[in-house]
Amino acid sequence: MDNHENDKESRLEILSTFVRLGILVWSGAILTLAYIQLPAYLGIPEQKFDNTFVASIFTGVLSTFGIQTTKGNGKGTLTKEDIEKMLAAQNQRDLNKKV
Repeated sequence: MDNHENDKESRLEILSTFVRLGILVWSGAILTLAYIQLPAYLGIPEQKFDNTFVASIFTGVLSTFGIQTTKGNGKGTLTKEDIEKMLAAQNQRDLNKKV
């Protein structure tokens, strides 16, 4: 009986992985199409839409695989040092433009 339940659980786990991969590929394709221009001979008009929802699905599915798309210190926030470095770089660029 345990062997049958383990087999059923492993099949559900495999199915779950394939469903998540399918959603990941779909959302990745939609995001890619939002940023490229297709050749005119295909006859597909350019699509203009807010891709925030699709991007949230993409990052959500990535997180189920243990992949996080954060920047900075891994918490999605910038440290004081990061902000100071960015401000110093911006000030330097501004000074170079004046010269």
